[in-house]
Amino acid sequence: MTILENVTLDLENLFIETANILKGHQRRLFMARTVNTLGHGGLKFAREQLGWDKNIIWKGQKELKTGIECLDAVNLRGRKSAETHLPNLLADIKETVDSQSQTDATFETERLYTRLSAEEVRRQLVKQKGYSEKELPTAKTIGIKLNKMGYHLKSVVKSKPKKN
Repeated sequence: MTILENVTLDLENLFIETANILKGHQRRLFMARTVNTLGHGGLKFAREQLGWDKNIIWKGQKELKTGIECLDAVNLRGRKSAETHLPNLLADIKETVDSQSQTDATFETERLYTRLSAEEVRRQLVKQKGYSEKELPTAKTIGIKLNKMGYHLKSVVKSKPKKN
């Protein structure tokens, strides 16, 4: 009698739920240890009954054997930033906005306020810097870039004189 014959439906559900809760390296180690504990036929059982990917299990077994954690490089996935495609974009935005910016009128903060909206900055980039409409990011993205650069898109309020 093998250990595979003793695996009940409750135990299968426990394996599946535990694997779903764990992430990355810990998940792979759990899967590899489970398959190794199940013994001969454990990989086939894990693939067919538990729905686990054999490549993930193999990677986990290699990690167990060597003691070296494989990095997933999740941060390298996804869409590249606008600066990757347009390296001069931030400098051009700064140059366009600086002429229309001023500091806080009360001098209580070091924030920079600009009269230009993100849509207007986008229009100015097309007009002054020669960007095409297609290659520029959306006005929302330009607004986010402006906020990261320290500009705040609020109307500039003149300082009010104090009343006696």
